Amino acid sequence: MLWRETVNKAASYLDAKGVPDAQVAAELLSARLLRCSRGLLASALDRNADERHLEAMKRGMKRLVAGEPLQYVLGEWDFRSLTLKCDRRALIPRPETEELVSRVLKFLSNRAGPEPPFVVDVGTGTGAIILSIAHEFKKDGVFLGTDLSEDAISLARENAEKCALGSRVEFLAMDGLDDFDEPGVVDVLVSNPPYIESAVCETLDPRVRDFEPRMALDGGVTGLDFYDRYLGDALNVLKPGGAVFFEIGEGQGEALKRMMGEYGFGQIMVERDYAGHDRYASAILP
Repeated sequence: MLWRETVNKAASYLDAKGVPDAQVAAELLSARLLRCSRGLLASALDRNADERHLEAMKRGMKRLVAGEPLQYVLGEWDFRSLTLKCDRRALIPRPETEELVSRVLKFLSNRAGPEPPFVVDVGTGTGAIILSIAHEFKKDGVFLGTDLSEDAISLARENAEKCALGSRVEFLAMDGLDDFDEPGVVDVLVSNPPYIESAVCETLDPRVRDFEPRMALDGGVTGLDFYDRYLGDALNVLKPGGAVFFEIGEGQGEALKRMMGEYGFGQIMVERDYAGHDRYASAILP
């Protein structure tokens, strides 16, 4: 069977089984097996698909039909300019979070002072945020990702090696920033924390609810638990003039503004994503 037929039959089957974006999924599965990008897949479609590849394709399709996210089936996913390992140890990196990185990089580029910046990503997961910052910020800096999950830290370290950033980014398992002994040393605290209300977690798409780690999704009764804690941490670890950057849930903007103000932060901003939803909150410690 030619790969062209394989892709078409796979897409039809996945669509009939209710798998979202079935054509894209079939093409990405095929590209993964052929070790090429989706953009270059067309050049391989007239090749014969051997039995080994067909069996692997069937295994991947079976996982998709069972509800497993495509990113986990593929085992990797693109985030900005990096390709990261992606599995059930951590939340799947999403396009909205790419814009959070852009905001941090803009702040760093405008930051005054001769000292290299110290940037900390709390709840790092795959390491997507801090690895992208370290990769794209071409000057010297100290880059640290923390996570409560030992599994997530293991995955983030694997991604650091995969992206040739192992010497530039450090990852530590810790609860928030509890292990920081020295105050006032951090220039930027960034986080995409759990922000979904606990009750809402039960209503999520099964591909999210049943496969992605609950601890990376559940933000407590109001969805704001982790912001409250991390802002308290930020008061202790940030330098004067240091900044916090958060991804937030839609509709949480006003609550974050109030919370940041109560903690004494200034230059508070809430910005929207491309869909028009509250998505990014930032502030400066005076």
